[in-house]
Amino acid sequence: MPIDEGDPGTAGTTDVLHLRHGTLGYEDRPVLREIDFRLRAGEVVVLLGANGSGKSTLVRTLLGLTPLMAGHVELFGVPSSRFTQRWRIGYVPQRHTVVSGVPSTVREVVSSGRLARKRPFTPLRSEDRAAVETAIATVGLQEKAGSNVAALSGGQQRRVLIARALAAEPDVLVMDEPTAGVDLVNQEILAETLRRLVASGKTLLLVAHELGPLGALVDRVVVLRDGRVRYEGPPLTGIAEAHDHHAHHDEPWPDDSRRGGIELTG
Repeated sequence: MPIDEGDPGTAGTTDVLHLRHGTLGYEDRPVLREIDFRLRAGEVVVLLGANGSGKSTLVRTLLGLTPLMAGHVELFGVPSSRFTQRWRIGYVPQRHTVVSGVPSTVREVVSSGRLARKRPFTPLRSEDRAAVETAIATVGLQEKAGSNVAALSGGQQRRVLIARALAAEPDVLVMDEPTAGVDLVNQEILAETLRRLVASGKTLLLVAHELGPLGALVDRVVVLRDGRVRYEGPPLTGIAEAHDHHAHHDEPWPDDSRRGGIELTG
């Protein structure tokens, strides 16, 4: 029986995200050149680098949010252009808050993450509501489920964004600067949340300036500098490499780390 290449479940690979010979950037200005990157199922990988090193650009290109200038991207072993099960990858953008112009409760915001798993313009089903409640419980916000997100702390709002991504029941969670603007107490709460996700079998790709309380979770770090991958391997060596070159900020085009990521919609 031939394999359906459009079905990621039959791809027969442990690769979740795979970029080959990638040139990434904006319009005609490359930010990263000849990048090879692979995220395998069950891994916790952190992208390290100074501001403007291209970390967010790499993530957004892997997710199809920024066009690839050259190279090839596969998601779960399937070419990105043919991959349809986007819900399998949950994305938490680089934002400090979830506050929008319309007052919303935690449950309402998290419910919006379920849209990828349901038909347009149809009400939430019982399984959708159950997934939303599970996501809220996973990040420890059950008591805040009916609260206005504007009343929450920055760390709690970051956890709401994580719950929104988890509501789709993804296999992979991609987080851009998850600890940015979050105090140490909430960073430790976040680390415990991610520990539970890893124990449940989730694959994690994180963008960070430093590891902090998340360090114990990490299998591998990838350090970006001067438009290329300068180190890939165990965290301790990678942290030293990133810090040695922390003053490097050269980038030919603004990275999304300066744009603040994508906005919350809905």
